[in-house]
Amino acid sequence: MNGAHSLLQALEKAGVDTCFANPGTSEMQLVAAIGESDSVRPILCLFEGVVTGAADGYGRMADKPATTLLHLGSGFSNGMANLHNARRSGSPIVNIVGDHADYHLQYDAPLTSDLPGLATWASHWTKVAQSPHDLATSGIEAVNAAMAGNGRIATLIAPANHAWDAIEGSAEPDNADADVPCTEDVLADVAAKLQNGRRTALFLGGRALREDTLETLGAIAASTGADLWCQTFPARLQRGAGRVPVQRLPYFAEQACEALAPYEQMILVGAQAPVSFFAYPGKESWLAPQGCDITTLVTAEQPIEEATQRLAERIPALQQAATTPRVSPDLEAGPLTPAAIGQIMSRHMPAQTIVSDEGATCGLQIYAETGAAEPHDWLTLTGGAIGQGLPVALGAAIACPEQKVIALQADGSAMYTIQALWTMAREDVDVTVVLLNNRSYAILNIELQRVGAGTPTPKTLSMLDLSNPNMDFQSMAASLGVTAHRATTAEEFETQFGEAMRQSGPVLIECMV
Repeated sequence: MNGAHSLLQALEKAGVDTCFANPGTSEMQLVAAIGESDSVRPILCLFEGVVTGAADGYGRMADKPATTLLHLGSGFSNGMANLHNARRSGSPIVNIVGDHADYHLQYDAPLTSDLPGLATWASHWTKVAQSPHDLATSGIEAVNAAMAGNGRIATLIAPANHAWDAIEGSAEPDNADADVPCTEDVLADVAAKLQNGRRTALFLGGRALREDTLETLGAIAASTGADLWCQTFPARLQRGAGRVPVQRLPYFAEQACEALAPYEQMILVGAQAPVSFFAYPGKESWLAPQGCDITTLVTAEQPIEEATQRLAERIPALQQAATTPRVSPDLEAGPLTPAAIGQIMSRHMPAQTIVSDEGATCGLQIYAETGAAEPHDWLTLTGGAIGQGLPVALGAAIACPEQKVIALQADGSAMYTIQALWTMAREDVDVTVVLLNNRSYAILNIELQRVGAGTPTPKTLSMLDLSNPNMDFQSMAASLGVTAHRATTAEEFETQFGEAMRQSGPVLIECMV
C-alpha cells in the first residue's frame, strides 16, 4: 500500500464517496487509487472552476463534503473563484491538491508556486502532508475540518512522493470537535427583545433557511409580530407551497434601505448584518437604519436549528407559522419574458426541484414568479463570482439524483464554466438548463449607470455587449453532448420545458429574452 491508497481508504471510512477531479501528473497515484476503489465515484470536469463549483453544489445539498482533486497551484487557482462562492455559502469541501515531490521544490520547476499561500487564502483549514502516513491522517483531519461549523473548506496538499511511497496500515476516523451552541444569556436577551413591542426583523442566512428551522422561526414571527427576511443571495432557501415564506432583501442598496427602514431592531440568525454588494456614490453601504439595535442569536457556524428551537421555548403562546399556498399562475402568451419563464416554471416544476440560480437580471423576476410553486430548493450566487450556476447544478444533481435540477443561467456567466455541460452529459445527470440569452452583460449596463461613470460611448458599451458574433448555445450544448432546444415565445418554452420536466437527463433550452 502507498500513501495515496491509505489516504483514499481514510476518506472512505470518513464517509466521502464522491470526487470531482481535474488531475495532472502529480496526482496520478491518487487517480490510480480511486480507480481501484469500490466506494468513491470519480467525476471528471474539464476545468477546475467546474470542479470546485460542483463540490459547492454537492455540499449545499448533501450536507457533507465531496473531495476535489486538483493539480498544483495553477489548477487550484483556476478553481478559486468558485471556492470563494463556496466560502460564502458555508459548503463543506475537502480539496486534495497534488504538489511536486518535496525534494523537487528546490529546483523551482515551471509549475512550482506558493501553493500553501494560495490554499490558505481560499480555505478555512490548510495542511501540507509531511509523510505518507501523515497524508492519510491528515485526510481525516480535513474531513473533520470541513464538517465543522455547518460547513467549511479544507485543503490538503499532497506532495507526489508521499502519495507514491509505501506505507503500512491506514488511518482511522476520529470524532470532530462539537460546535459551540448558543448561550442561555443570548437566548434570554433575544427572547426579551422579541417581546418588547419594537418593530423587529429576523434576518436569516445559512441553515436558518431550511424547512424545519423556517417553520420554527415562522412560529416565532407569528407570535411576536416580527418579520422574516433573508440575505440577498442565500446558499439554500427552501421555499414554495407548504413552506414558510421569507422576504428576500433587495439587491440594490437604496431599495434594501427602504425595505429595512421601519425596523427598530434586527435579530441575526445565521447571517451577518446586511451591507450593500458594492459601494456607490452617494448611497449607503450599511443597510440597516441608523439606530437599529442589532443582536446575533446564532452565527452561520453555530447549531442554528437547536438555537431556534430553544428560542421558541421561551416565547409564550407560540402560534402556528403561516405557509405559502400552492398557486399555479396563468400563462402570459406571446413574447418570452422573464415573467413568462417564471410562470411556466411555476406551473411545471415537480415537488423537491432544486434551482441553481445564476439568472442575473432575468433571475429576480423568475424568482418572484415561482414563490408559490411546488416545494423546492433555491441556490444562489453566494459570493458574486460569476460562473457558479452550471457547476452548482451539476454538483446538486450528483448529491440528489432523485430530484429534478434546474440551472437558471445567464448567457455571459455561462461562458465562464460552459464545460460543465460536458460533464452533465457524461454523467447523465437530470439537469435542465434554462439559458437566458439577452446577448449582453445586462447587469453591468445597470451598474454603469449607478456608479456615475458618465455618458457611455459606443466603445464603452462594446465592453458589455455579447453580440458580434452572437453565441449559439443550442449548438454549443449539442457539441458537448446535451440535448438542446431554442425558445423564442412563451408557448415554445412551455412545450419544451414541460417535456424536460417529464423526462430524465440533461437538456438545455436557450431562451431568447
